[in-house]
Amino acid sequence: MKLTLIGGGGVRAVLFTKSLTLKAEDAGITKLVLHDTDEEQLAIISKLCQIVIDRSGINLQLETTTDSREAIKGADYIVTTVRVGKEWSRYVDEQIALKHGVIGQETTGPAGFSMAIRTIPVLMEYCEIAKELAPQAWIFNFSNPSGLVTQALRNAGYDRVIGICDSPSHTKLRMAEALEIDPKELEVEFFGLNHLSWMTKVIYQGKDIMSELKNDPDFTSRVDEFKMFDTDLLKSLPFLPNEYLYYYYHREKAFANIVKSGMTRGQMIAENNKEMLDILRKMDIESNPDEAIQTYLYYTQKREASYMAIETNSESKPVLPTDKLELPNSLGYAGVMLDFVESLQTGETNNIVLSVPNEGSIEGFADNDVVEISCIITKDGAKPVQIGSVPEEMSLLMKNVKLFERLTVEAVKHKSRDLAIQALTVHPLVNSYSIAKLLVDDYLEAYKDILGDWK
Repeated sequence: MKLTLIGGGGVRAVLFTKSLTLKAEDAGITKLVLHDTDEEQLAIISKLCQIVIDRSGINLQLETTTDSREAIKGADYIVTTVRVGKEWSRYVDEQIALKHGVIGQETTGPAGFSMAIRTIPVLMEYCEIAKELAPQAWIFNFSNPSGLVTQALRNAGYDRVIGICDSPSHTKLRMAEALEIDPKELEVEFFGLNHLSWMTKVIYQGKDIMSELKNDPDFTSRVDEFKMFDTDLLKSLPFLPNEYLYYYYHREKAFANIVKSGMTRGQMIAENNKEMLDILRKMDIESNPDEAIQTYLYYTQKREASYMAIETNSESKPVLPTDKLELPNSLGYAGVMLDFVESLQTGETNNIVLSVPNEGSIEGFADNDVVEISCIITKDGAKPVQIGSVPEEMSLLMKNVKLFERLTVEAVKHKSRDLAIQALTVHPLVNSYSIAKLLVDDYLEAYKDILGDWK
């Protein structure tokens, strides 16, 4: 079977390939196609991916192409991970938001809006090609903001699109580490929207220990996703929050920390990736595979070590020297996709957190509202678990953000400046017509070559 990675020249493609080698044989995947519009970067990253495949010893054919039709033709599975405007666009998105006194974060608020309006039209084109050349393919969207983009694609009738995110699975892993147990011994349940979700259940040895964990400061301080939150907040909430809720629950702290640091996350990543690619570009990768992989891993750990450090005013994790680094055996977002594929192929049931249509799961939301939720996966696809009613304060926050998403989708569809302003006006992290107007005009001006004319 053929798996196509759209955005295959991105730096995370190497980790994706490593994850794929761990489960490709079980999932029946024999060919990986990396597609990207940046031919030079695709050539560099694909060489690293080939090293990973060669060292795995599995039978996985690697192909690369800048031709989108060739990449998608006959694919069984397609993963989309694109950044329209490249890495520096994230920095631009953040700076425009900060200039107007609001948080700039690529998946949340105005920066997420900016990324979405650039990304949705491009992914629509890929989905249309898939409809023609790979109509039975499942499409897994990892392009940020994942939930919003998935909503747009679903609204357009692409009903084989699933939104994926590795945040819930990573949270579960770190919780298991803190408890010193096997992750397989934990059963967790999530509901909400992408990067706006809560963990409702934590089942261990048949008992729900959610309340016990969230009220234990010693435990929460040992889990990266929870230690950034005020312990009194965690005790007051009925459920454990996704780490991105930090931007909502501690909005002024996040904003102040970003301003104080003098550098945004986007700027750090753009500079980090540029430095890495400059080194790899000058290197004979095929003749020096060890040096190339160590270089890649060094800059990758630098990026991961600083995750949310700026926003929370915390220390970055230590960075190991290049002679001691190894490719991780964790599955990341590739694992989310591969678990889904495994269920389709074998019929074995899996429980996975995905962004899918609500279909009556959460009260107060339309069936076609894309939500991030625990799903039961079988050979027939994904079925969200039944959540029912949720606390009012959480429901209201979700509804505001879902309204923002729906308005954004319509704004892109009609290239409407007015709808775009309405969308940002209702977003909780903006909540102002005058600021929304300034933000929209700045984003439309910054990306006029990509977006064209909006009316």
